[in-house]
Amino acid sequence: MSDLPASSAPARWEKTGQSLHAHCRVFDVLQARYRHPGRGRERDFVVIDAPDWVNVIALTPAGQLVLVRQFRFGIDDFSLEIPGGVMERGEDPLAAAQRELREETGYTGRRARILGGVHPNPAIMNNVCHLVLIEQAERTSSLEWDHDEEIEVLTTPVDEVFSWARTGRIRHALVLDALLLFAPEWERLRPGGPAW
Repeated sequence: MSDLPASSAPARWEKTGQSLHAHCRVFDVLQARYRHPGRGRERDFVVIDAPDWVNVIALTPAGQLVLVRQFRFGIDDFSLEIPGGVMERGEDPLAAAQRELREETGYTGRRARILGGVHPNPAIMNNVCHLVLIEQAERTSSLEWDHDEEIEVLTTPVDEVFSWARTGRIRHALVLDALLLFAPEWERLRPGGPAW
């Protein structure tokens, strides 16, 4: 047993105001003022006000996942990911998933459903990344990349993608979240049934 006192529930800070600190192309930086209810102390915190995102697990009829490889400025290197992007304000996550999949890869599919949603970094961000599974994904249309996009599109067997996630070839946290939520679906969908 530890000699440390039992932890009590953390207090919910009161938001007393916020103002725009900086307007950026893909998000706003807010200065949010909060007061601790017990201590009475007020402090300013930085909040990134970003639109919601969508990431797509696109499963082909052959049991492969559609992946994208692109240069990412934050890490100054290439990243292996699943398709995804920024949602339009008020856009349905399933519609956004179909749109992003089509624009980035030329693939479309059927039976789209939400696997879940995650907060990318709740310490400083206020948005949600919706994780969507689209089955029967096939190449049906031309690519519609944004001005700065250059994307390598590839398909890879699902089990190999899981191996890449375990061994660190895939390091994008939101992709790993999506694969975690997809794993039980794959056990149900995989040809021949579960692996064990």
